[in-house]
Amino acid sequence: MKDTVEKFLTAADRLAIENRVKSAESRTSGEIVVMAVSSSSSYPAATLAGSGACSLILAIIATHFLANDTLWLFLTIFAPSFIAMHELFKRLPFLKRIFTSRRTMNEEVEEAAIKAFYLRKVHETRDRTGILIYISLFEHSVRVLGDTGIDSKVGTHLWKEAVDTITEGIRKGRQGEAICTAVDRCGELLQLHFPRKADDLNELGDAMIIGH
Repeated sequence: MKDTVEKFLTAADRLAIENRVKSAESRTSGEIVVMAVSSSSSYPAATLAGSGACSLILAIIATHFLANDTLWLFLTIFAPSFIAMHELFKRLPFLKRIFTSRRTMNEEVEEAAIKAFYLRKVHETRDRTGILIYISLFEHSVRVLGDTGIDSKVGTHLWKEAVDTITEGIRKGRQGEAICTAVDRCGELLQLHFPRKADDLNELGDAMIIGH
């Protein structure tokens, strides 16, 4: 949810990040986009699995103690329990983590980051020098994606450096500062390989994007 991101990053944090993006882009023809989302997926499979498992356990226990394994009582308890649990899992997303593997979360974050890269038109800059810094809160994951122009000049280990900077900052509760540092580093890389041109335009917005 949008307010999850707004709690994660204060208005002051978001303004500071925007200003760092502006500062970085003032020295390069490249573009930096920072995006944070509450989750990269709704994880419907985890919701179903969790709701089903919890409801099944509850129905089995209740039936065993109340009516000696009566099928009708089992169904009477299971059906409304499943509906209630399904709603609970939707309202409390952290429960889904129990029924979601790290591999699945990584795959969802990767897919969502790539999708955002294209939906936000990071690939449409003149020199193909756009960078997306994508932060997904539920999965505690960060991705940095560079377009073909900058990727041909910069090794993937440098993107990992930016990712590590942000994840370490989040762990210490200094996420705003960490994102600003990562933006600065991306700006330095862009400036090194793609210095600002006389006819440079601000092709993408500077404000941080808050997703769902």
